[in-house]
Amino acid sequence: MTDALLLFDTGIGRCGIAWGDLGVAAVQLPEDRDALTRARLLRRLPRASEAPPPHDVARAVEGIVALLEGERVDLGFVELDLGDVPPFHRRVYDAARAVPAGTTTTYGELAARIHSPRSARAVGQAMARNPFPIVVPCHRVLSSGGKVGGFSANGGLGTKMRMLAIEGVVLS
Repeated sequence: MTDALLLFDTGIGRCGIAWGDLGVAAVQLPEDRDALTRARLLRRLPRASEAPPPHDVARAVEGIVALLEGERVDLGFVELDLGDVPPFHRRVYDAARAVPAGTTTTYGELAARIHSPRSARAVGQAMARNPFPIVVPCHRVLSSGGKVGGFSANGGLGTKMRMLAIEGVVLS
């Protein structure tokens, strides 16, 4: 298989996904234009070209679309290419993937789950560098005290709040 990518419509706009032989290499939240979404994916997989997805990637796209339409979908089945992801980030992403749709956790709680209780800031940095948003649900991770925290994707906190609202999360 060669590296490939696909742009697809969701409840929050046109997202993108890129994949290679080892699985999904990147998921991209919508940018202002398709060309920008595509360019972000190409930073991760520079040789990718647009192509129809194989079955496993098509299932991932269907799951992402369903989740962003408000369905409670578990994307744990999506195979990720973690080849260039640092070991600490892998642990954080694994822990974040265990947070179910419609619920939230905090950076500190994720740090405790990976047996590194003093690393909440490092967890936040890992979330900010997450190449797999939605599949690794960084939007479900909040600051302590129920504060929203940050969100580095296009649209910033507005996008994070929109995604949480789609999942039925109500923040006070």
